[in-house]
Amino acid sequence: AARIIQNMDPAADPCEDFYQYACGGWLNRHVIPETSSRYSIFDILRDELEIILKGVLETSDQGDREAFQKAKILYKSCMNESLIEQRDSLPLLEALTMVGDWPVASADWNKTKEPNWSMEEKLSIMNSRFNKRVLIDMFVWNDDRDSSRHIIYIDQPSLGMPSRDYYFNGGNYQRVREAYLQFMITIAKMIREDKNMSKDDSFVQEEMAKVMELETEIAN
Repeated sequence: AARIIQNMDPAADPCEDFYQYACGGWLNRHVIPETSSRYSIFDILRDELEIILKGVLETSDQGDREAFQKAKILYKSCMNESLIEQRDSLPLLEALTMVGDWPVASADWNKTKEPNWSMEEKLSIMNSRFNKRVLIDMFVWNDDRDSSRHIIYIDQPSLGMPSRDYYFNGGNYQRVREAYLQFMITIAKMIREDKNMSKDDSFVQEEMAKVMELETEIAN
């Protein structure tokens, strides 16, 4: 109760500005960090929890159960920046190989890869190996009609950008859309360079424009 009162602004008239009345105390005592677009009690709790988790993951793993050992191994692999820099783009190139390469970053993909490329197979690999849902989302959840059992749900996955607004609206949405397209072009060029492929900026731009067009159709 004391925390709620502290986060309020009793001096404000709730009939004039209810938001200031309910949250004025919080606004006066907290500043949104430059690294965040929002700041609430949940963000504070998350930051505190991350500090606790960091301490747990950096302790000795002697006598830990298997799940804790795996978590610490994963944490250490993410913190090994020297090895990450040494491997450079190799993990990404290996991932692309698993899903049948990327036409924009593969020589003669239509001739060498497409004949044996199966969408169903690659979608399952993206789901099982990388936890990435593309075109179709499938998950197990409680049955809405019978809460005593679980069923398989089939749904639409999330888009490349946060919402369909980013694909159609102007203003800041358009600027994000342009940056998103440029990001795809940059990544494609980087991969082509790492694979020692010839520089073909016009081809890359045309292909990524097609990707953007497809995503826009899906968003629509």
